[in-house]
Amino acid sequence: YLRLAERMLAERRQVLMLVPEIALTPQLERRVAQRFPAASVVSLHSALADGARSRGFVQALAGEADIVLGTRLAVFAPLPRLGVILVDEEHDASYKQQEGVRYSARDVAVWRARQRGVPVVLGSATPSLETWYHARSERYAPLVLGQRALAASLPAVRCVDTRRMRLDEGLSPALKEALAQRLARGEQSLVFLNRRGYAPVLSCPSCGWVSRCPHCSANLVVHLADRRLRCHHCGCDGQIPHACPSCGEQDIRPFGRGTQRVEARLAELFPEARVLRVDRDAARTRSQWEALLATIADGGADILVGTQMMAKGHDFPRLTLVGVIGADSSLHAADFRAPERLFQQLMQVGGRAGRAALAGEVLIQTEYPAHPLYQQLARHDFDAFARTALQERRAAGFPPFTHQAMLRADAPALEVAVEFLRHARRLAEGCAPEGLRLFDPVPMRMTRLARRERAQLLVEADRRGPLQAFLAVWVDLLHHQRTARELRWQLDVDPLEV
Repeated sequence: YLRLAERMLAERRQVLMLVPEIALTPQLERRVAQRFPAASVVSLHSALADGARSRGFVQALAGEADIVLGTRLAVFAPLPRLGVILVDEEHDASYKQQEGVRYSARDVAVWRARQRGVPVVLGSATPSLETWYHARSERYAPLVLGQRALAASLPAVRCVDTRRMRLDEGLSPALKEALAQRLARGEQSLVFLNRRGYAPVLSCPSCGWVSRCPHCSANLVVHLADRRLRCHHCGCDGQIPHACPSCGEQDIRPFGRGTQRVEARLAELFPEARVLRVDRDAARTRSQWEALLATIADGGADILVGTQMMAKGHDFPRLTLVGVIGADSSLHAADFRAPERLFQQLMQVGGRAGRAALAGEVLIQTEYPAHPLYQQLARHDFDAFARTALQERRAAGFPPFTHQAMLRADAPALEVAVEFLRHARRLAEGCAPEGLRLFDPVPMRMTRLARRERAQLLVEADRRGPLQAFLAVWVDLLHHQRTARELRWQLDVDPLEV
């Protein structure tokens, strides 16, 4: 990226560099500033104050900014001297705007590069299957980096069979032994669990009560550090009850585990170790996040307990072990993209180990050690995984072999949302081209969110052109319909969640 940027700067062209998350911008800012001290670098992301963000857009428009780096909103920065667009971790779902105006910053970057006649680089160790398919079908030009930047070899990946094993708060004997070995050698370890909080739910063994969110089709998560129950979807927050609100039983228990629970157990098992939790609860602001990164980089932590925040873009030379807990749940998820996301996540988080002179190791705890996904991961064979997954998608008629659009509606009552979608389907039947497939309206997987009931209607076609032409007519018809005042609807093209 930096060499390509250097070439463009020498030609007095501007560089647009996109990263998926705000958490990655401080690290990238430092690297870019060190490499190009004379260049004017502007950051654009949602955490900036409105004034700072506006100044950044003005600098880009005036041609004063040489390099613009930021998250998905930066893709709209006006750049009169644009020379190249760099999209780092192009597979990341964070590039998709899921609220308000729906768009994919990666796809906008590709379109914008084509419009301006400049190159666009989509970078990833685990590209999205759509991008991988385009590269193999020669729509994109594939460029393969066969070596790591510093480390001589990739980390060794080993599956720990937990079928007949009693786990200690999710920790297998093999993982505990590996952690002890790294502590003895003065190396750092990461225990990866993509679930924050202490436990996913609080339950009563007597009457079966569970801590459900009153506003969502979800459970309230136990946050024992500040003794709160929180919904990770709508933000509903309350105190942990001293007894069951339903039957009065005092022995209510947290069920399952999150990062806080694993952190507490690791502190008990290794009292001499400095255990540091890295998740959204521990790093709510940029300053907190930078302080955590500084602590890790300075060697102020021995064992890290982290969520997906730790899975990408970070470089810790003394981190040599990654232990993965709870990966199996994604193998059986209803979403057809779940295996792809799991492989990407595990390969990315495994890539944190052994990034310098020290050898790395990844331990994945699983009840399915012979699963093809884990076997391909152990061989670091993304191409084999992609080929297998695409064969399954072709047989099932899933993207990239079909093109989809999702009409979603929400209202205080589910029947209002569903009835609107039924009416929308009848309108679609009157203008649908041949080959377009209209599915029935159904409640969304998470039906209730923030006191609103949600439903969806899927539209599918084998070719994008007819689908886009249909959507233009259909959306115009929908805008002219009289709807209930409390109803909201939105159209999502190429939805990530179906």
